[in-house]
Amino acid sequence: MRPFYRLICAGLVALLASAPGRGQPAECSPDAELTYLCGLQKPEDLLAVPGTSWLVVSGFAKGAGLKLVDARTRSYRQWYTGEESQLAPDAEAFSDCPGRPDPALLNTRGLSLRPLAAGHFRLLVVNHGGRESIEAFDVTLEQGKEPNLLWRGCVVMPAGQVGNSVAQFADGTMLVTVLTRPGTTIGDFMLGRKTGAVWQRGPADHQFRLLPGTELPGNNGIEADPDQRRFYVVAFGWHAVVVFDRKDTRRPLARISAPDFMPDNIHWTGGHLLLAGMRLDEPACGGLRKVVKGEADPMLCKRGWIVGELDTGTGRIATFAYGTPRQQFNGLSAAALVGRELWLGSFQSERLGIAGGPEARDK
Repeated sequence: MRPFYRLICAGLVALLASAPGRGQPAECSPDAELTYLCGLQKPEDLLAVPGTSWLVVSGFAKGAGLKLVDARTRSYRQWYTGEESQLAPDAEAFSDCPGRPDPALLNTRGLSLRPLAAGHFRLLVVNHGGRESIEAFDVTLEQGKEPNLLWRGCVVMPAGQVGNSVAQFADGTMLVTVLTRPGTTIGDFMLGRKTGAVWQRGPADHQFRLLPGTELPGNNGIEADPDQRRFYVVAFGWHAVVVFDRKDTRRPLARISAPDFMPDNIHWTGGHLLLAGMRLDEPACGGLRKVVKGEADPMLCKRGWIVGELDTGTGRIATFAYGTPRQQFNGLSAAALVGRELWLGSFQSERLGIAGGPEARDK
């Protein structure tokens, strides 16, 4: 773990950042470990746009949609509004898409960003608002301006299947995790039972297909490897990452445990493969998450937050950053690096957490 993050996460140094962004309420004040950007609606996943100060943030609530965050000014705005200027449907690539997503319903979860050309990216978004789908957007960069967003189309999930996270390969193949298939529960995967799977759809396909062997206890975060051969799936019930070869998924290549936390999302960011989640054995919450009469504890009790880094060469997850339970921030689910700042998403809170600040970023 880098010294900068060790200091912050152990709580041995004073907060580095100044006051929160413009217009932030008093209850958004920094605490001993984190600063905050408040007013977001359950920012379950987030991605840093490479080489910029911009982040794309999802919102796991009806109408929360997509947010565009400027890490330098600590400000954000609603990004997808459904205006005509943001619509450029590709009828050939997304011929079975029923139409644009309704911004009043857009409920977003997992995110994936893939470079198409210099300053041009494909953004995939898991949507639960109005339909269970993967929404596709183009993101383009122009120096000195905000990134531009264009909706290009969608693919609808198989009947009864609810997407959780999404990843994509350079050839346009998308992978989507399903946490719980119909008839299974969170309690099931917490007890180690297989509840989910990975679904794949190639650029020439007209439907998703389930990848055999990818059925795991709570398929959660997913990420593709730059080698274009492997992909990584978080098995939430095992608090582990399972590695697959995309050419033959019937037997996983490896299962890598995260010994002290429950990973949620997994993303490449700033050259690191980071996983984020809540502390596994939290004394303040009575230890391990419990399942009582088949019902899993909803984890409303404040747990410590942990970001791990997966070393793909050694197959080991090391602690990248960590902190103690925060009164105003719980449910850590994603992490992204912007310079020296570590931005933290949550599936429960109405804010983003930030470890670090301007002084650290400029060193």
